[in-house]
Amino acid sequence: MLDPRHRDPQVAIQSPLSLFIDGQWRKPDSDALLTLVSPVTEQPFARFAEGDTRDIDRAVDAARRAFDTGPWPRMPAAERSDLLARVADLLEARLPELASAWTVQVGAPIGLTRHAVAQAPQLFRFYAQLLRGTPLVDERTGAKGGRVRVVREPVGVVAAITPWNAPLVLLCYKVAAALAAGCTVVAKPSPETPMDAWLVAECIEAAGLPPGVFNVVAAGRDVGDHLIRHPGIDKISFTGSTAAGRHIGAVAAQRMVRTGFELGGKSAAILLEDADLAQALPSLVPYSMPITGQVCFSLTRILVPESRHREIVDAYVGAVAGIRVGDPFDETTQMGPLTMARQLQRVQDYIARGREEGARLLLGGGRPGHMPSGWFIEPTVFDEVGVGMTIAQEEIFGPVVSIIGYRDLDDAVRKANATIYGLHGAVYTADAERGYALARRIRSGSVTVNGLIVDPTMPFGGFGQSGLGREGGIEGLDAYFETKTVYFA
Repeated sequence: MLDPRHRDPQVAIQSPLSLFIDGQWRKPDSDALLTLVSPVTEQPFARFAEGDTRDIDRAVDAARRAFDTGPWPRMPAAERSDLLARVADLLEARLPELASAWTVQVGAPIGLTRHAVAQAPQLFRFYAQLLRGTPLVDERTGAKGGRVRVVREPVGVVAAITPWNAPLVLLCYKVAAALAAGCTVVAKPSPETPMDAWLVAECIEAAGLPPGVFNVVAAGRDVGDHLIRHPGIDKISFTGSTAAGRHIGAVAAQRMVRTGFELGGKSAAILLEDADLAQALPSLVPYSMPITGQVCFSLTRILVPESRHREIVDAYVGAVAGIRVGDPFDETTQMGPLTMARQLQRVQDYIARGREEGARLLLGGGRPGHMPSGWFIEPTVFDEVGVGMTIAQEEIFGPVVSIIGYRDLDDAVRKANATIYGLHGAVYTADAERGYALARRIRSGSVTVNGLIVDPTMPFGGFGQSGLGREGGIEGLDAYFETKTVYFA
């Protein structure tokens, strides 16, 4: 029996049919609604207001006024910090709702979401504290002895555009840092998963931030295109596909709008000959297909030494075969469904392509027999994957893993770097320093030695077509400042 929360997600959203603009919940310009569909039942369970271009205009105008003439950018850093800490407290009080919202919209297991949503208040607290210790004015002496002040000022009005797979955490990465810097924000969540942005807006409203500092308009691609072209936007922060990032980057270049991109990935896990499988599998298995593989940093390519190929493959496949697929509200479930029907079709197409190109299917590839409805797919593992194959090159965004053999470390590095992406990676070895040396050769924004770690207090982002800039850590705050030099003649 399915958990009743698929029909009643137990999330107390006050105004789902309104948009949050200029500190108020306002009816949208049109009567259009977003219909949220459960990935488990394939049935609608909620409706939310859908914005249009005129709603975007109102939201940007509100954010523009709040930045140009409002108190937020001019507020003492300590006061902004206190308000952000208050937002963190309000988010923390609603963590059960936030976990339920993630599970019902995306299909991520409740055991995972209940843990991962804690990153939302963590990010607000981190940036509130970081702001207190960040000097915004640096007194310097010029080359000829004159006084100089180098000032960090907020970049302005930020368009924060987020995807559907991890809607809460990815939004908070942007909003917490942007608000700490003194920016104002127009958030455009994915039309498939707007609930989290509404909850964040409610917490920001309750915390007492000034009107216009944070605004939410959920909408589709056409309205999003209007947002990125709006002359009132000073910076675009986007998380999503590399294809969409290329489009946004081209548009932004026309006005030299500041941008930050966290895009796709095809991350590699390299197991060295001395890797301890008992130590490696507990992190390698869940992080090769987290949230049914719908995570940009998934370790979807596993590189194994020829000398241990059979041993490692047998152990990995055996562990993956034990993953419990089912209702994501069931506490024992380890993998839920894909989030949308189109995502299921996409993954099925890639599995078919892997077979056509000669990869050997070891596990999965079809629908789990015990889940006749919902957008479920079995955990899928291919062996004998060539680095040029489609499934080794393109981001599938599903639970499909490619196993690739290598001869020596040079061959492993070459194959790990043989994609357009460079987001994350992992090295498994008994010698941590040897792992570090290999990590330095991998062209990616982050690498974990003997596991997979993504820490919101540390920078996250990619090389190559995995993005531009970093989110999280000190670097995440720096991304929302402009630098001004003031000379005293």
